Amino acid sequence: MTVLERRRVQVWFGSHVIATYVAERTLADRYAAAMGRRFAGLRVTNEPLPPIALAEPDQLPDHPPIPSEARLWPLTVL
Repeated sequence: MTVLERRRVQVWFGSHVIATYVAERTLADRYAAAMGRRFAGLRVTNEPLPPIALAEPDQLPDHPPIPSEARLWPLTVL
């Protein structure tokens, strides 16, 4: 049995979450670092989620791609 460790990265504007991304640890860490650079004045959290137990390694869920910079611009306007 394979255990998949997932993390949730959130970008905060004050008390409002403006972006959420869930992925395995490596991708989540990469996304959090990118968001920290892109939105230097905002809080970025990277929290663990409960692990997923998989019977077969080939059952790993597809992770959404990290959003492109063009898709992030609308997040800067509230």
